[in-house]
Amino acid sequence: MTPASPLLRQRGTADGNRVAMVELFFDLVFVFAVTQLSHTLLEHLTVQGALQTLLLFLAVWWLWIFTSWVTNWLDPDRTPVRVMLFVLMLGGLLLSSSIPQAFGERGLMFGVVFAAMQVGRTAFVAIAMRNHHRVLHENFVRIALWLALSGTLWVAGGLNEGATRVALWTAAVAIEYCAPALYFYVPGMGRSSTIDWDVDGHHLAERCALFVIIALGESILVTGATFAAGAWTTPTIAAFIVAFLGSVAMWWIYFDTGAERASQRIEHSDDPGRQARLAYTYLHLLIIAGIVVCAVADELALAHPDHFEGDGRAAIAAMIGGPMLYLLGVALFKWVCNERRGPPLSHCAGIVMLAVLAPIALAHLLSPLALATATTLVLMIVAMWETLALRRR
Repeated sequence: MTPASPLLRQRGTADGNRVAMVELFFDLVFVFAVTQLSHTLLEHLTVQGALQTLLLFLAVWWLWIFTSWVTNWLDPDRTPVRVMLFVLMLGGLLLSSSIPQAFGERGLMFGVVFAAMQVGRTAFVAIAMRNHHRVLHENFVRIALWLALSGTLWVAGGLNEGATRVALWTAAVAIEYCAPALYFYVPGMGRSSTIDWDVDGHHLAERCALFVIIALGESILVTGATFAAGAWTTPTIAAFIVAFLGSVAMWWIYFDTGAERASQRIEHSDDPGRQARLAYTYLHLLIIAGIVVCAVADELALAHPDHFEGDGRAAIAAMIGGPMLYLLGVALFKWVCNERRGPPLSHCAGIVMLAVLAPIALAHLLSPLALATATTLVLMIVAMWETLALRRR
C-alpha cells in the first residue's frame, strides 16, 4: 500500500473539507479578472466584441475551476501548495491585466501565461501524486497532455493576429472543454472515470458558491462606482436602486435554497465526480456569465437611464440576455442537482417573461430605466415564486 501524500487533504477530519484562507486570497485575483471582462464587454458592445469577451471568459473560468478541483484534493495549508497558489496568483494578475488588449498587442502575454498556468499547475499535481495516489497521478498526467496540446494553440494564437488568433484560441478552448466530457482519453493510457474523481462535494460546492459571490460583488462594485461618478438625478437614483434590487434577487435565487440543497446532494452522491463535472464545472459558467452581462447592463442603465444610445440593440441584448442567461444556468443547475423531473417552473416562467420584453424593448416602447425595472421585477418574481413554493411543500 502506497503512503498518502503529505500534500493531500486529510478526508474525514473536522477541517478536511473546509475552504482555506489562502483559497479566498487566491480568489481576489479573479475579482480583478471579472471586472476586466465586464469592462471589456462594455467597451466593445458589438457581436465581435461579445464573442471575443466570451472566449476570454471561458478561459478565465476554466483556469479558476480547474484550480478549485486541484485544491479539493491538495491541502492548501501545506507550504508547497501555498507557493503554487501564489505563483498562480501572479500569473492571474498578468493574465487579467492583459484581458483588455488580449486581441491586440498583449495577445502573446495572455496566451503564454494561460498555457503556463494550466500546464504548470497540472504537472505540479501529477508530481505530487506520484508514488502516493496512482489513480489521480495517471489522471493528472492525462490532463497535462490535453492541456499541453491546447497550450500550444494558446501560444500560437498569441504569436498571430486577427482572425488567425481567434481561430487558434477557439480551437484551444474547444479542446479544453471537450477533454472532461471525453474523460481525458489518451491513446495507450485509456481514459479516466468519474468514480476516480473522488471530489469532496461540500468543498467544491462552497468554492463555486463563493465565485458566484465574487461575480455578484463585482456587479455591486460597478454599480456603486458608476453611480458615484455620475450626477445624482432622479432617474440615476432610481436606476441605482433597481440595479441593487436586481443583485439581491439574483443572490436570493441562487442562495436561498438552491446552493445548500445542491451541496447536500453532491456531498451524499454515489458519484460526486460526475455531478461536479456537469453541475459545477460546466453549468456554473452560465450563471457567472449571466452575472457579468447583468453588471454591464446595470452600468448602461445608470449611464443613460432616459434613452438608448444609437439603435439600442446591443444594450437591450445585454439588459435582457444577462438575466435570461442567469436564470437558464440556475434552472439547469437546480434540475441536475435536485433530480427534478424538469427545471423549476418559476425559472422557466421568468425566461418566458424576459423573452416577451424583447420585442417591446426593440420597438423603443421602454426606456433603459423602464427595461431595467422590468427585468429586475422578473427576477424578484422568480425569487419570491420559488421561495413560497418550497415553503408550502
